[in-house]
Amino acid sequence: MYPSGTTTAFVFWTFCRAVLHRGWWLVTSVYLVVDARLSASQLVLIGVAQGAVSLACEVPAGVVADAVSRRWSLAVSHLFMGTAMLATGLVDGFGPLVLTQMLWGLSWAFASGADVAWISDELDDPARVPVVLIRAERAQLVGTVTGLVAVGGLAWLTRRDTAMVLAGIAMLLLGLYVVVRFDERRFVPRTGRPWRILTRGATVVRANLLLPLVATFVVNGLAGNVGRLYQLRLVDAGLAVDPVLWFTGLGVVMCLAGAAVLRAVQRRIDGVHTARRGYGGAVAVAAAGVCGLALAPEELSGSAAVLLAAGALPLARSFGVVWVNGKAEGAVRATVHSLFAQAEYAGGIACGLALAMISDLFLGLVTSAALLAATALIVLRVAR
Repeated sequence: MYPSGTTTAFVFWTFCRAVLHRGWWLVTSVYLVVDARLSASQLVLIGVAQGAVSLACEVPAGVVADAVSRRWSLAVSHLFMGTAMLATGLVDGFGPLVLTQMLWGLSWAFASGADVAWISDELDDPARVPVVLIRAERAQLVGTVTGLVAVGGLAWLTRRDTAMVLAGIAMLLLGLYVVVRFDERRFVPRTGRPWRILTRGATVVRANLLLPLVATFVVNGLAGNVGRLYQLRLVDAGLAVDPVLWFTGLGVVMCLAGAAVLRAVQRRIDGVHTARRGYGGAVAVAAAGVCGLALAPEELSGSAAVLLAAGALPLARSFGVVWVNGKAEGAVRATVHSLFAQAEYAGGIACGLALAMISDLFLGLVTSAALLAATALIVLRVAR
């Protein structure tokens, strides 16, 4: 009964967090373009600033999760995340928005790895963990649909900034759920040995996980920056309806398709090899989508390309988590995931600066598509 209750709590929390932060980001992405009137370079530079904070804090936060508590790391994450979400809705200048997004990045440093490490420890069943992780990813996609409709609808009925503030308050309250429901019955604190934990985690990565580390640097680094350009590209192409409604519809279709794919994969996931092949395939589809977005002449074809790219990149992330988790040791699991998150943030900074230097939206999208395609080819060749 205990593992079943643990799984239910984890999946429910994943669903609720997705409702809030995905719905919030939909509204925020439009808010930054329409209300704050940020340029493409400013949008990318916000991502760079967010990534810089996360890069600096990611590994220390992962070590804290492995040494002190996975549950309390998640609780701190909710505190920072909720504060950043509501504060973003209260400001519209470039400088203040950079600060709120830096706090948002700090919040994810405390969350990444701690959630997967917590459920892996509490289940204590290596064969079952990949299935539960895929189930949680499905819940996240369903939660995304719910959040897009709920928070996006609230923004349409009221104001974008009002919806953003309310979502932030709800995220703070969800942190209380973590404190109450996420027991740590199998976790053993390891205070007094933080550098040994970090060294051991780095050794695991060097020995078994260099390929996914490099792929994470490129793919996840590009995903965040390219994702900030979807709205700008479609707005430039000309939207005949309210942007919030249009992007809500796109998000709903994308997530329903992704949930269907994960449902099919859940029955077939059998470990690292399957996850690696799924990762390569998803990245290849994302490359086609980003290229299609660059070449799209109007909003309908551009929206179809966004569905491919924005739908495939989260699937790649899901397969990547299973791939890495299958090769990580339990005692340093959160640290290993934090090292991968650090690679993601480093990639986000490098790719963001490169895209900002390119400046041209079309060239930036085409370059991103080429890098994604090359990464997919390498991963799929190794997966044979």
